[in-house]
Amino acid sequence: RCKDLSVSFWNSYWMLPSDVCGMNCFWEAAFRYNYMKTHPSEKMHLAVVACGERLEETVTMLRSAIIFSIKPLQFHIFAEDQLHKSFKDILDDFPYEGKVNYTLYPITFPTESAAEWKKLFKPCASQRLFLPLILKNVDSLLYVDTDILFLRPVDDIWSFLGKFNSTQIAAMAPEHEEPRIGWYNRFARHPYYGVTGINSGVMLMNMTRIRRKYFKNDMTAVRLQWGEILMPLLKKYKLNITWGDQDLLNIMFFHNPESLYVFPCQWNYRPDHCIYGSNCKEAEEEGIFILHGNRGVYHDDKQPTFRAVYEAIKNYSFGDDMVRSLLQPLELELQKTMHTYCGRIYKVFIKQLAKSIRDFYARRSRG
Repeated sequence: RCKDLSVSFWNSYWMLPSDVCGMNCFWEAAFRYNYMKTHPSEKMHLAVVACGERLEETVTMLRSAIIFSIKPLQFHIFAEDQLHKSFKDILDDFPYEGKVNYTLYPITFPTESAAEWKKLFKPCASQRLFLPLILKNVDSLLYVDTDILFLRPVDDIWSFLGKFNSTQIAAMAPEHEEPRIGWYNRFARHPYYGVTGINSGVMLMNMTRIRRKYFKNDMTAVRLQWGEILMPLLKKYKLNITWGDQDLLNIMFFHNPESLYVFPCQWNYRPDHCIYGSNCKEAEEEGIFILHGNRGVYHDDKQPTFRAVYEAIKNYSFGDDMVRSLLQPLELELQKTMHTYCGRIYKVFIKQLAKSIRDFYARRSRG
């Protein structure tokens, strides 16, 4: 993993890290470069499901995806009907015509079981389970929750598709790094992946492979395809699951562990990684790549470090100087949060952001 040792926050923004990166950094950068070079016109597909009061949060997530990404983005936005006009009005006003396209979809579940799926965990949350069946012409997809913020280009997580081996169909991060505070290993009443389970807030999928695969399961000796396994899983475990669709995914990959690629924790960094003390070592070394403000922390005062990042991206105007209008004000706000555990390590929240800004201006200077 590349340690970006060159960022000293104000004096070293534009210093290239080649003089301090080791061979691991070199090979990781070379992999990403070669993947992008061999997939130059590939459009990255990103899906999100928005219901209720999630309009602003979803738009802020989409803004963060746009700011640094290099290849074109195709957004697949699944939303309640009453949100469609608001999404259209906002997204049509975005200044990046040609780089970003979007499609709005209604919330849809299989007719015979729609009521059960709608009430599973939160309204609309289980929609993500049906994306491989709805988006039949999409080969690969990055699904994210509405409370995700990208602090580096979407291109970088998209390039993990090229790292999948022949059996892997999806990628997610662990639910916890520290088993002593893990939820699944302490409380789950159903099978789950690995030691601490997986979190489905960031899920990269090779949907062609998902649609083709026959899954092992504990309901029948016959392997079932994606569209065949979801309802039987729900019927068997609906009294035992707490986190809805995420629990069903944990059960599925418990029985098919060879099918999952596991991200390091900085690709899905949540409050649990710092509220009891820092337990994501990769983020300490490299910074946070994708921030996940679950449990509503962007909108209350419980975790001001997370809220500060959210507010900074929400209020940033496309085209403004990123250092003066985004990075500097954000660091000042983060310094005010040092009374919290997350605030004590606030530099992990801007380390990758600073690098992404530096890389953005370097690309622009090269034309």
